[in-house]
Amino acid sequence: MPNLILVGYVPTPQGEAAVQRATQLAQEQGGELVVLNFSSGDAVVEGRRLYDDQLASLTEMLDASGATYTIRRESHPGNAADELLAVASQLSVDLIVIGLRRRSATGKFLFGSTAQRVLLEADCDVLAVKPPRDRG
Repeated sequence: MPNLILVGYVPTPQGEAAVQRATQLAQEQGGELVVLNFSSGDAVVEGRRLYDDQLASLTEMLDASGATYTIRRESHPGNAADELLAVASQLSVDLIVIGLRRRSATGKFLFGSTAQRVLLEADCDVLAVKPPRDRG
């Protein structure tokens, strides 16, 4: 039963799936949620960065859930796997939740390096979630 859940969040369908599942777990188990958004800060516009308008939507969703949460936005040189693992260790989290993209056979073979590192190197349990398939 995780008490402290760290979710790696990016403003994508994968990130939304991860934060929704982590929020559900926090609600069900009375745990606390730490939402971490990391960007390397090496571009003016980054698809992985949580901008203020997106932050407002995320905060609204988390407030409505009733879950106890903290949002951390980190931006500095480095990579997401290192940041997730460092924060997980620093906070002694019980669970890390990450989002995964659906991939082709080749993509499955190559697997995302961030997800792979977190799955293999984390000292706690890791839950990998996928967004729902488009039904359109």
